[in-house]
Amino acid sequence: MRLVALMLVILPSLALAQTVPEDVTVTGTRSREVLRGFVQSFAAPTRLTGKMARWQTGICPIVVGLKPQFTAFIARRLKDVAVKAGAPVSGSASCKPNIQIVFTTTPQALLDRVRDKQPYLLGYYDNTPQRDRLATVSRPIQAWYTTATQDLNGKVEVDSGKTIGEGLEIWLPCSITPGICLMHLPNARAVAVTGSRLGDGVRSNLFHVIIAADPDKLMDYEMGALADYIAMLALTQITSLDTCQQLPSIVNMLAQGCERKADALTQNDLAYLHGLYKAAPDMTLGTQQDQMAFSMEQELKGH
Repeated sequence: MRLVALMLVILPSLALAQTVPEDVTVTGTRSREVLRGFVQSFAAPTRLTGKMARWQTGICPIVVGLKPQFTAFIARRLKDVAVKAGAPVSGSASCKPNIQIVFTTTPQALLDRVRDKQPYLLGYYDNTPQRDRLATVSRPIQAWYTTATQDLNGKVEVDSGKTIGEGLEIWLPCSITPGICLMHLPNARAVAVTGSRLGDGVRSNLFHVIIAADPDKLMDYEMGALADYIAMLALTQITSLDTCQQLPSIVNMLAQGCERKADALTQNDLAYLHGLYKAAPDMTLGTQQDQMAFSMEQELKGH
């Protein structure tokens, strides 16, 4: 029998193939610390739950802006990496795209249209200045993530700083006179949870991803390397693409001044993705990171 509680989430009314040689020995306590540091610095927890987001529904990528053989190659590579990682892949030929990969020499114009017509696809923001900053293109390949929160009963709501619906009415102690008063909370929603400190039954899902790539700025990179880089961005929300990861990783490829560059997904990258999609989705962030570091340690032994 499950213990089910009702949690109120108050939204803020103000105010977001091939591998390369590895040079880390995966043994002992120090290795776990190194791997946990890698996990902590790699992926961004979501704004509402503070947990790691991953795909719950099957991914359905669409690639545009290149010759058909290249768009098909990138989409196929992304699906292959997803299968290896344990991420769900849609088997329907007519699925609705939830990963849009656009090669364009005018990426800012693309994001301007998204900001004006479909701003929720930019990701979570609280106000107009945050929205405008999110819509700014600053890298040759850049991703924008829409996440969703799924509660214990399976109810899914897209994460947004805007109130969805009319809010909630709840009986609370009166602030001025003794007794209980009916209060209207316009920026609140009800979420079913377990009531456990280890895991509340709430999970964060990836809902939609836009990846914009400027081909004029990527002429020096092989298509295979670009496909692997894009696959990594599509399957996990990266904290920063400008930070050099302490272990060899494909995400270092376009970061300035990185010594541990790679032109393909590394063993660390694949182990990270395996760990992400194996970790309990409803546990606390710390528990998820511990599970991922342990999974990486086990997988990387012997490499």
